[in-house]
Amino acid sequence: MHKIDALEEKIKQAMQEIGFEVDQVLLNPSNRPDLGDYQYNGAMALGKKYHDNPMNIAEKIVEKIKHFPEFKSISTANPGFINITLSDEFLIDFANTSLRNITSNYNLGINKTIFLDYGGPNVAKVLHVGHLRSANIGQALNNLCEIVGCKTISDIHLGDWGRPMGMVILEIKTRYPDLAYFKEDYNGEEVDFNLTNDDLLELYPTATTKAKEDEQIMEEARKINLELQNKHKGYYALWKKIVEVSVGEIKRLYKDLNIDFDLWEGESDNFEYMNELFDYLYSKNIVTKSDGAEVIDVKEETDKKEMPPLILIKSNGAVSYEATDLAAIWERIHKFKLDEIWYVVDKRQELHFNQVFRASYKSGITSDTKLIFNGFGTMNGPDGKPFKTRDGGVMPLSDLLDNVTRVCEARLMEGITENRYDIARTIAVAAIKYADLLPFRTTDYNFDIDKFTDLNGKTGTYLLYSCVRMNSLLKKASEKNLEYQEIKVLKTETERKILIAMLDLKRIVKRSFENCSLNEICEYLYKITNLYNNFYAENKVLTEENIDTKTSWLALTKLLFDNNKQLLDILGINIPEKM
Repeated sequence: MHKIDALEEKIKQAMQEIGFEVDQVLLNPSNRPDLGDYQYNGAMALGKKYHDNPMNIAEKIVEKIKHFPEFKSISTANPGFINITLSDEFLIDFANTSLRNITSNYNLGINKTIFLDYGGPNVAKVLHVGHLRSANIGQALNNLCEIVGCKTISDIHLGDWGRPMGMVILEIKTRYPDLAYFKEDYNGEEVDFNLTNDDLLELYPTATTKAKEDEQIMEEARKINLELQNKHKGYYALWKKIVEVSVGEIKRLYKDLNIDFDLWEGESDNFEYMNELFDYLYSKNIVTKSDGAEVIDVKEETDKKEMPPLILIKSNGAVSYEATDLAAIWERIHKFKLDEIWYVVDKRQELHFNQVFRASYKSGITSDTKLIFNGFGTMNGPDGKPFKTRDGGVMPLSDLLDNVTRVCEARLMEGITENRYDIARTIAVAAIKYADLLPFRTTDYNFDIDKFTDLNGKTGTYLLYSCVRMNSLLKKASEKNLEYQEIKVLKTETERKILIAMLDLKRIVKRSFENCSLNEICEYLYKITNLYNNFYAENKVLTEENIDTKTSWLALTKLLFDNNKQLLDILGINIPEKM
């Protein structure tokens, strides 16, 4: 049990012994450090319950628990607050327990199986900066879920089966009409056709522009897409080649950003369940006709604004995007025993997912599984407008990563000759990912390369530099054969502040999990790193003459390094060997 949890339980038992019926005691970090480290505010509620002055109740509680060895001091303050200053022995014991098992501050014992749907890029289309947030936030949430005790299953949910595939195949057919894929007698043989990701980056926008400008081309693309979905041999073989090439590039770029998935499935995989899904929905008698389309009414009496019906089949006979998402839920529910499914998507898709979730609940597809929409805001340029390239296009994600890498190498690599690019790349990834996770998930934010690669700001580069310095200090201590297994003494107020902040970590992790956002962890990382840097500036660790003080300071450094590494791992950020 966490030290604060154990202390709360001990105080609760003492209060019950003097006649106060309480279900739980909650200690909060004090916002007045001059009065104490923690504060108990429950006396006010007890005053109402027992018709007594809260100060009288607070004083009775203090009288009962003032002898606890966990306390350095304890006092009351109007109108009934109890202020607690923890003993050095309590803090040291907590710190040494954490040193032996750093994950003890993270595992909340949440026994859930959570399916996370994040990423969602379209096959054959260049990954641009707009694709960062879903994959980055989703991966960090996946990491967070695992460390608090959950089992997770992640899926990229590729856009690989819609009308754009028909457009790309049509463009290839227009350019290379003699390819075997387009022959009536094609029977699945290998085709000598060298298709690269660079080809797709040119084909996709060309094909979509042509289709949008010419209805005849659009109609032909629709026909090809329908034949593709009916497994036309040639189109299907070409489609598989397009997916293979595109997914290879997506994997490469996401690997650079420390993003991965348990499942690399797409809409095509969900489409396999479409007939099964429709049979089920029809059996529930909830599908009706509306203007030639087949729909499910998802209105609720409590709605304060109009809620359109969910369209399953469009008036032209095409299966809708909503139906595809329902098929995805159907597949996941039947393959896995899930407590929750989390969707990490642009907040502007909230209406769509609201419709899908309601239809899923109404039909009984997800009777025991909770569906959760985790919307996020947009990433903009320094001017607050959508991130653009110099020619006005949407910036590719690879270009953003390359640009930040070059800035990091130019600004931060002085004196480093070996592995310059790899180190700069690691720092660039940290700068991008930390900046993206720092605001609350739903907040729009502006990405400024100069600001977010600054060594002195609230940035990923600041955190990495601090961790590299901690690690360097520990390596120098090892070279001097200094052992630092535990903290023996606390000598400064800053050490106490660091350990008080460490005690609060479990609460931060819990709130981050409940809010499905990493911003509190990002803020906490900056706060505790800043505290350590203050400590480092105030004390000469390696030249300290008192051996107990020196080894305690080194153990504190090891604790902070291990803790920061764990938090950065959640964010998907690696620490380089040097900077």
